[in-house]
Amino acid sequence: MLDVMTISRRELLIVGVVTAAAVILPPFISAQAAAANAALPVKSKVSIWVNGTQQVMELDARTTLLDLLREHLQLTGTKKGCDHGQCGACTVIVDGRRINSCLTLAVMHEGAKVTTIEGLGTPDKLHPMQAAFIKHDGYQCGYCTPGQICSAVAVLGEIRDGIPSHVSPNLTEPPRLIASELQERMSGNICRCGAYSNIIEAITEVAEASA
Repeated sequence: MLDVMTISRRELLIVGVVTAAAVILPPFISAQAAAANAALPVKSKVSIWVNGTQQVMELDARTTLLDLLREHLQLTGTKKGCDHGQCGACTVIVDGRRINSCLTLAVMHEGAKVTTIEGLGTPDKLHPMQAAFIKHDGYQCGYCTPGQICSAVAVLGEIRDGIPSHVSPNLTEPPRLIASELQERMSGNICRCGAYSNIIEAITEVAEASA
């Protein structure tokens, strides 16, 4: 009997799909599908830099960057929220740009430099953005906070680099550090606690301090 308490969420889903297929499909189709799946290559070697440390491992080629971080490297600060790229809880910084780690495969980032919330700061030496979130109570329940902070750090980088947003009035002039710019750029990160105004205050403080 399968002990579901000892397997991962991904493994449990796979078992469910295989079981359902075996029940629904005729035996000869089920057998062919199983044989085809068994013949697929399941491992790929990937070398990736995570928080300044090179990680070399063999992974199922379908492993997302989020699952690499959480399940293989135990960097659980990056959260799995919607798993569809809609909430932003899994946001990390890859080669200086923020991405939803649930939407990208780990093997697509060979040689990339990934920064997670653990790589920004530590309890003894907080990143300025982490400290500002605490000061302005921008975290509340805390589940979305790692993605919010990673996104906020990258947002300031985008503004410094002159990258416009949908609300930038002029595409040829540097973006302005105003609330509407920050709100638009952070709109992909959902906070179910509704701490949005506090988050904008935290980002603004860090931006002004580093100006």
